[in-house]
Amino acid sequence: MTDVVEMYKTRATGALNYFLNTVSFVPADKLTWSPTPTAKSALQIAAHCAGYSVQFAEIIRIGNFPWTREDFRGQVYARIASIETLEQAKAMLRQGIADSIAALDSVKPEQIESMVDAPQGPTPFTFFMGLPALHLEGHSTQIDYLQTCWDDQEVHIPG
Repeated sequence: MTDVVEMYKTRATGALNYFLNTVSFVPADKLTWSPTPTAKSALQIAAHCAGYSVQFAEIIRIGNFPWTREDFRGQVYARIASIETLEQAKAMLRQGIADSIAALDSVKPEQIESMVDAPQGPTPFTFFMGLPALHLEGHSTQIDYLQTCWDDQEVHIPG
């Protein structure tokens, strides 16, 4: 069991480092730039990741999904709306991932094989254990894409 938990903790830490590294290459004058009116900017993506990271930690800590979809999103959207700067987003994101790692440390062996009743239907608890990393990995690539839009063609791999 500890191997599974350690794997998810390592993935979450790595994904956080990758995201923070990637967003660190966004120039200040490009933080709020968006390729289209409906696309998210780098700051909006960072705020989105931060807001959801807190809620993912709660799911893992509680061990189930106790909200309606609307209540879940309402809490996330309120957190996102509170973020005005990249530093605020990074601070919330770091805390959300730290809370996720702490929650992973409290996972009981029987939870690893369990199913969670979620709005989309029964979902393996391991999906939620991996969600903090999966979410950040996906959104890191969005930041990568934005960087190519302003002709930053360098691959920014953490070193």
